[in-house]
Amino acid sequence: MRLLVTGGTGFVGSNVVKVAVERHRAQVTVTAHTWRPSGSEPFEVVSVDMTDNASLRNAVRRARPDAIIHCAILNDLPLMYANRALAWDSYVTSTRTLVDAANEIGAKLVLVSTDWVFDGTQSAATEKTPPNPINLYGVLKVVGETIVTSAAANGAVARVAGVSGTHWLRADYVPTQNPGMGHLAGAVVDALRAGRRFEVWHGPLNMTATPSLASESAEMMLRIVERDLTGMFHCCGGQTVDRMEFARAVARVFELDADLLSSGQPDLSVTDPAPIPVDTSLDATVTSEALDYPLLDVDALLSRFRHEVEHGRLAPAV
Repeated sequence: MRLLVTGGTGFVGSNVVKVAVERHRAQVTVTAHTWRPSGSEPFEVVSVDMTDNASLRNAVRRARPDAIIHCAILNDLPLMYANRALAWDSYVTSTRTLVDAANEIGAKLVLVSTDWVFDGTQSAATEKTPPNPINLYGVLKVVGETIVTSAAANGAVARVAGVSGTHWLRADYVPTQNPGMGHLAGAVVDALRAGRRFEVWHGPLNMTATPSLASESAEMMLRIVERDLTGMFHCCGGQTVDRMEFARAVARVFELDADLLSSGQPDLSVTDPAPIPVDTSLDATVTSEALDYPLLDVDALLSRFRHEVEHGRLAPAV
């Protein structure tokens, strides 16, 4: 299988690449903007600005993949609000370009999306629940989802949620708590292992979610590709938790001191002025059945994350 991964050197993208190469023996090409390869990577790297439509289309034509997994994002909410044209081109125009390019060569396209397509006032949104985003990021992702589901000849959407895990291509990656629930597990592990207190934020932010482990979400995406499925999928775990409950689960699974956890006020500067959905919990039952993938509870996901942290490699496939 030939696979093109946009944003393959980013956090989620690096997990898609890792799983594709090691578990699925795929031949992988990744797009990167500023990241530079060492030359020893088990994949090909092409330099692409995702807002340069001609360059992006040509990259697809040269790689001629069987499937594209579109992970690339503009990961800067304040910048998105400050420069909405850039945000639109980074999310919407690039997705349209990839859909057209995929259709041209007969490739499958999987768009990585988010639980933030929901407004946070409902619980357990299913794959069929109509999206209702409250911030620009969610709006742009919904538009991308609509392009893929309506215009791609062979398209799928893979929503992830509260993603923690390993960044396989950046040794300098430092997980930090943010108004979403992503990266929270790594931030808790780093603090508690160092004997530092950790304040779990409580306030007008993403307080409840259905956490994902990046490598397991990647596995689910690869199953979508290999089974040639189309439509909407929730590539997340199987248990909904609040922030403190999740942090305590991290301490328990990693055998760290939960007494170092406390509740504190959030720093919303990294997402200001965007409103944050409070409850983005997902139901992934339909996805689980379609992929023949057992949904993992929080302890199981964190146990697999601990394996990655302590052994430097993926846990065995589920």
